[in-house]
Amino acid sequence: KAHVKLEKASADAWPSKWGFLTEASKEMESEKLKKAVKVELPPHLAARPPTPAEKCIQVGPSPPVPQTTQGLIGWRSAHAHLQLEKPNTMQHGRRSLLRELGWPLEACC
Repeated sequence: KAHVKLEKASADAWPSKWGFLTEASKEMESEKLKKAVKVELPPHLAARPPTPAEKCIQVGPSPPVPQTTQGLIGWRSAHAHLQLEKPNTMQHGRRSLLRELGWPLEACC
């Protein structure tokens, strides 16, 4: 009980002894905000507005919906003229991180 009483007394006395520190820190923060200078980014680093999806992605109209559930499997991807796959996709064979970084093969073990 004595410890709790001492803590409560200290908490009550703190603003009268050390309250000026909170006011000083608030004043310093407001001064920093006033002095802060906004730096403009160069045009090549500035964020550009997003490109609408309709401009980049063009999907042709769908063929009629199949009548059977088995026909639903891949019914759009089976037609090449619908362009669901990106043309010229890059495919990589087996790769090695050690070879790409130019490290010796003994570095892995």
